[in-house]
Amino acid sequence: MWFVIAILVGLAYGGGDQYLGSLRPMVELGSWTPTAAQMSAPWLLLPFALGATQVNPRRAMLLGLVVTEAAMVGYVAMTVSPIENVPTAAAPAAAAAMMLAGGNIAYAIAGLVTGPVYGLLGQRWRVNRWWVSAAAVAGALFLEPWARVAVGQLSPPSVVWIVEVAVGAVVTVYFAARLLQRRRAAQNVA
Repeated sequence: MWFVIAILVGLAYGGGDQYLGSLRPMVELGSWTPTAAQMSAPWLLLPFALGATQVNPRRAMLLGLVVTEAAMVGYVAMTVSPIENVPTAAAPAAAAAMMLAGGNIAYAIAGLVTGPVYGLLGQRWRVNRWWVSAAAVAGALFLEPWARVAVGQLSPPSVVWIVEVAVGAVVTVYFAARLLQRRRAAQNVA
């Protein structure tokens, strides 16, 4: 059942992310939608969240892989769909061209690594409250804007990146509170 959930969540996330990025020309929500759709950290939080539902590390890694690659399929499928004005007959060729152009194949390959890794980090957080898991998630949120600045790819508006860092701060406080709670519980048992 978890694998069906991972596929459905991944397809919905990937398709939704792509659709969000294409909204601005059609619906005036503001200039934030394409920038929000380009964020990488949520693509890492997705396998983390699915991995955090599991006790078994292998299963968590596999779920992380499945949800990440399903998200990529959802993204590509939405991009080459009639919703994006691509005729159904042209969709397979358009999908192949999309994957080979613009580095998209690199994202799919990166997902083969990051999906299982973040799935495992989610499982390790669930089972042991592993601080490395917390650091990896908070780091993805906090460091993405700085990494984009370093390579000259920080797109406006800045409010998107401010919100991402703010979410990173909230997540960090949550993780720190849970780690502190676990430490106190361990001291009370000892």
